[in-house]
Amino acid sequence: MTVLSDRPAASRQQNGMGRMDGTDGMDRAQERPRWGDLVTAVRDVGQYPTAAEAERVIRIVLSALGGHVIGDERVDLARALPEEAARVVASQIPVTRPLTAAEFVDAVAARIQGATPATARWDVSSVLSVLPSLVGDDLVDRTLLQLPHGYALLFGRAELAPAG
Repeated sequence: MTVLSDRPAASRQQNGMGRMDGTDGMDRAQERPRWGDLVTAVRDVGQYPTAAEAERVIRIVLSALGGHVIGDERVDLARALPEEAARVVASQIPVTRPLTAAEFVDAVAARIQGATPATARWDVSSVLSVLPSLVGDDLVDRTLLQLPHGYALLFGRAELAPAG
């Protein structure tokens, strides 16, 4: 069911998921973005040739991320994502030792046949960089506070080091 947005067109465009048909990618009955909108956003950002490829990458990256996000942020992330993506995140067992950003990319590369660190970094960034427009900057900020230094770049953000 397509539901018309009650937000002005400018805010639909600003959130990155807005569409010209007057919908905003949200299923108001569940207050979640739609899986198809996540797949489309990742496919566009990552320039994947098919939706199936984008879906595969989303599942791999979110399953890796799911073990690193804990507590309220994990619950909030699962609530904010499409149901399919939420299940992937929530089904992961929390890691005992958080991976550095580079180790995280390497772990994703190990899950993708034929991946190199460079292609895995592309895949990770293609998924994580669409999350702020999907789940909100506040939740991404809170999630980044849980993760070791270096993850902000994977989310498409600058990571400034303290001076001194």
